[in-house]
Amino acid sequence: MPERIKLTEKVLRDAEPVPGRDYQIFDTDVRGFAACIYRGGGRAFTLDYRHAGRQRRMTFGRWPEWSVSAARERAKELRREIDAGADPLGQREAKREAPRVTDLIERYCAEHLPKLSARSAADQRSALAKMVEPVWGRKLVTEITPTDVDKLLTKIAEGRARPHKEKPNNRARKLQGAKPTPVRANRIGEVLRKMFTLAGQWGWRDENPAQRFHRRTETPRERFLCKEEISKLAAALDAADDRRAADIIRMCMLTGARLGEVRQSRFEQFNLEHMSWSKPPAMTKQRRAHRVPISDETAAIVRQRQLLVPKGSPWLFPGDTPGQPVQEVRRFWAQVQKQCGLQDVRIHDLRHTFASLLVSGGASLEMIGKLLGHSQMQTTLRYAHLMDSPLRAGVDAVASAFRPKPRLVYDADDQGGRKTA
Repeated sequence: MPERIKLTEKVLRDAEPVPGRDYQIFDTDVRGFAACIYRGGGRAFTLDYRHAGRQRRMTFGRWPEWSVSAARERAKELRREIDAGADPLGQREAKREAPRVTDLIERYCAEHLPKLSARSAADQRSALAKMVEPVWGRKLVTEITPTDVDKLLTKIAEGRARPHKEKPNNRARKLQGAKPTPVRANRIGEVLRKMFTLAGQWGWRDENPAQRFHRRTETPRERFLCKEEISKLAAALDAADDRRAADIIRMCMLTGARLGEVRQSRFEQFNLEHMSWSKPPAMTKQRRAHRVPISDETAAIVRQRQLLVPKGSPWLFPGDTPGQPVQEVRRFWAQVQKQCGLQDVRIHDLRHTFASLLVSGGASLEMIGKLLGHSQMQTTLRYAHLMDSPLRAGVDAVASAFRPKPRLVYDADDQGGRKTA
């Protein structure tokens, strides 16, 4: 049984270290509470207790940073927790070993992102590394609250200042103000929701703090080319020297396909006999096989590419790197924009234009969704307003049925004569 004395500031100050070993001075007031005198001269407060049949020793404060009276009060609190069945040292060790947000991001990137397309995986990995990990990285997974999620997404939605090139030689730069990015905040909110859902499946926490994050209002971009703009674009593509890039843009317009789908297209995917294009799941955004009919103009492009592409290359548009499809057409598109006066038109807007032309041709939303490869009808409904004209004609037809018919009246001076009121 160790000797016990009432710990005071004088007792700790006068205690002499013993060479080669540490020793404890136990307090008389609180059971297990002691001051440990280290061989190097340091002093710290400890609490000895038993939990589940195991002897435990917890160090919780150093002297003189902690006074004896403050350490004694803390020892009393710990003793009450122990008497209630808790294990303070075990809780500390569990917290020290508990996964942090950095660990969650690492596991999410290793196990979930490989299931996504290469572009989606790269976008999520970049967003987590630049916007989430610097803020939450050292926090425990269990410490993140819905308030933390709202604060982070609010900061992202406010945007950040970006360097802007004023001249093409990159020497003169000016700093633009912050540009709001509400859509970016929504996408990162969806990533966080999925990530914490997986954390629950892995047993790292119970509730999902991002389950009901505040979704910002999104205004879908609606830019459709008119007939005059389409004619200018067609003329510019016909006169372009870069036939490869011109054919890529032309196929985007003729098929409504995404740029990535056209860039990565292979000859084996096209059946010119049945006039169809079969896109494999790995190439589509919805990760499903998508088979669509093609026009004679699209088939003509495929046949022309068969003559121009070196034998043995599977790509419709092979890139400059051997064995890879073409990677970039942005410079070519910038030239076309300037030439045609379409500075506000993106390549993806050609897909919207394709849908608008289908609507004007009488295609239904279901048909448009199938041609564009939409997995959800909600995505296709963005084009519903383009059908206002036929809907308005139907409404007018109903209204005409309720219009009063002309009333016939007789003229007294003209026997048998009738006039319309």
